[in-house]
Amino acid sequence: MRVTAAGTKRVSVAALICTRPGQRSRLLYRVHLGRGPAKNRRKGFTETGYARLLDAAHQQLGGPIVLVCDNLNTHVSRTMRQLIDTRPWLTVYQLPPCAPELNPSRACGHT
Repeated sequence: MRVTAAGTKRVSVAALICTRPGQRSRLLYRVHLGRGPAKNRRKGFTETGYARLLDAAHQQLGGPIVLVCDNLNTHVSRTMRQLIDTRPWLTVYQLPPCAPELNPSRACGHT
């Protein structure tokens, strides 16, 4: 498949890997299609989009959720914090922005 940047379409995927002791792991995801060039249009998921994914996962899994996420601006925004606070079944752990002790072969800020 040939992929070029000639078009203005973009596909973003938000996914959760769901595990429970003694059960098969599950992958729950949502797709966001960025369509056409529009100034001020979000290219990826909004906080509401992530909240909808979490709500669907909660409903489908039927239990509390422990979420570990990175520091993407949407994940740490005030709006996202408010959405998290309204979901008592959701516990969120934020990864540190830089943890060289977890991977000493890489310095922070380098890929």
